[in-house]
Amino acid sequence: MSTIQQIGPASGSVLPDGGSGDRLRGLIETFAGPGADHLVEQVVAAAAAVCSAGYAGLVEIGPVAENARPVHMHAPPGDPLAVLRWLRDGTVLTTLAARSDPLLLPREERTGQPGFLAVPVPLASRGQAYLWVAGRRFDHRDEDLLVRFATAAGRALEAAQGFEAATRMLRSVHAFARFPSGREAAAQARVLEG
Repeated sequence: MSTIQQIGPASGSVLPDGGSGDRLRGLIETFAGPGADHLVEQVVAAAAAVCSAGYAGLVEIGPVAENARPVHMHAPPGDPLAVLRWLRDGTVLTTLAARSDPLLLPREERTGQPGFLAVPVPLASRGQAYLWVAGRRFDHRDEDLLVRFATAAGRALEAAQGFEAATRMLRSVHAFARFPSGREAAAQARVLEG
């Protein structure tokens, strides 16, 4: 015994106004969303807010784990604690490249160390990344909070990449699909009613 599954509109159904092309365009718009770059900006700004820090950023570790590259940074106007210079001129980025666990550095005003906390962002489809906050003294509660936030952020970033890939595929379907014109859609609806 075989089962036959109908693909397409059920017998007697009428295609909604706009037809398949409009539905596909709507799905593409839904999947397109704000984009991964905008999401990274939002994640970094939210990390600063969640940890009550003036500074935050996302760092991507190179494929050979020898270098770390800042992807996005959030800082107060004028960078009053010179955190961005501290990151660029110090060894913290190379330290992150060699690690796979959180990094907590105390704030020491006499040495110019601003207080720094970085945690890995779990990503399945990309290399290693760290989400960091800086600008005050952090403790283990802050670390636990940032680890949880980084886990959620990693899932969101992975999902955004999946939606971007789905959007590209749907756009190619849309580009090559033949959607009926208004008259053809009405004729198809009459046939299906029929």
